[in-house]
Amino acid sequence: MRGGGAAGVATIGATGVEVAQEVLGETQRTILPLVPHLDILRWAFIAVALIGIAFAIHARIGDRKKGRC
Repeated sequence: MRGGGAAGVATIGATGVEVAQEVLGETQRTILPLVPHLDILRWAFIAVALIGIAFAIHARIGDRKKGRC
């Protein structure tokens, strides 16, 4: 019984791997045209983060000048 169960699990696992490979292949074909833009997107997120940090620092400096710290 255990051997049959192991064989069933192995069959399901092999089928799952094949399905995963197909899905990854389709996803890869969809994502590949976007790869050149990922570097730009990364820098855009870094810029937004730095702008957010700058606004937070500016607000804290303004609070300190107004005596709210």
